[in-house]
Amino acid sequence: MKQFLIFVKKEWLHIWRDRRTLFILLFMPIIQIVLYGFALTTEVKNSKIAIFDQSKDEATMVISNEIAASRYFDLARNLYSYKDIEAAFRKDEMRVAIVFPAKFRYDLLHSNQAQIQLIADASDPNTANTLTNYATSIIKDYQQTINPDQEMPYTIHTQRRMLYNPELKGAYNFVPGVMALVLMLVCAMMTSISIVREKEMGTMQVILVSPLKPFRIIIAKTIPYLLVSMVNIASILLLSVYALEVPITGNLGLLIAESILFTVTSLSVGILISNTAKTQQTAMFTSMMSLFLPTLLFSGFMFPIENMPVPLQVISNLVPAKWYFIIVKDVMIKGLGFAAVWKETLVLIAMTAILLAASIYKFKIRLT
Repeated sequence: MKQFLIFVKKEWLHIWRDRRTLFILLFMPIIQIVLYGFALTTEVKNSKIAIFDQSKDEATMVISNEIAASRYFDLARNLYSYKDIEAAFRKDEMRVAIVFPAKFRYDLLHSNQAQIQLIADASDPNTANTLTNYATSIIKDYQQTINPDQEMPYTIHTQRRMLYNPELKGAYNFVPGVMALVLMLVCAMMTSISIVREKEMGTMQVILVSPLKPFRIIIAKTIPYLLVSMVNIASILLLSVYALEVPITGNLGLLIAESILFTVTSLSVGILISNTAKTQQTAMFTSMMSLFLPTLLFSGFMFPIENMPVPLQVISNLVPAKWYFIIVKDVMIKGLGFAAVWKETLVLIAMTAILLAASIYKFKIRLT
């Protein structure tokens, strides 16, 4: 046991003396969670619009003011002809143009109907569809205020209730995914150089004559990074709650325990890469390129997995971040307990055991 603790201390001193590595371990997760947390969002807001008002009456003024006051829109300019609309779209000055025809209020009051034209830039179809829906909803709200007691025959009223995220904040979906992405990349990247560094520095001979078994050597190399990663988990959770305003509705202890389990899985991935790589540069490059895209694509927080072809859905099961993303959403966002995430937990445990076994096997081969 004493020899094991000495080996752990040696690995810790490696991290402590390499201030660049220590800086990356402690501050890169904070920088990434802030950047990804604020930059990655599917919310459409502050989109530039332009209004071509040919009527200029009370009704068009009220609707224009309500649209401009919405957090989804930012009134860029007023237009005075259809040529201005085309020119503004070409210059990318707006996303949506709203056209009020002449005598809008008169037609609305005397004919009980009036038309509003919404022209959107559909080069980004999802954004165009979302913005036109927002504008249509605001217009319908105004229509309801004109005659709230009017009832049409056979009218169906829908009542919406948004569970877990009533304000429809994009951060509620992206924060769990960013947590998985950051922990996976940082933990795997740092441990990916731990063993190959011994070879490059010429200290592999010390390990060869060490009485410690390969399993204990692997664990000893992992423990210091695990302790640093626990600090990262705390900082990520604090930033998520206080900076990104995503509350922890479930059990905090369960969330931390699951995060530690995922950290161990990520460290195991890095150890396996370190056992197979020949140089530190190769290990770093492999950990970044082979983990970033799979985590981004197959974890489920950027692209719905159910929309993918069946072979890709099967491949996504091999990505640890997918299971951790599900766990964080269930515990942190939905407030569920262990009974809801025990299957995902078992998957992460099985992945960790397989990765550690593969790492020990590769390490034994390297020692012989």
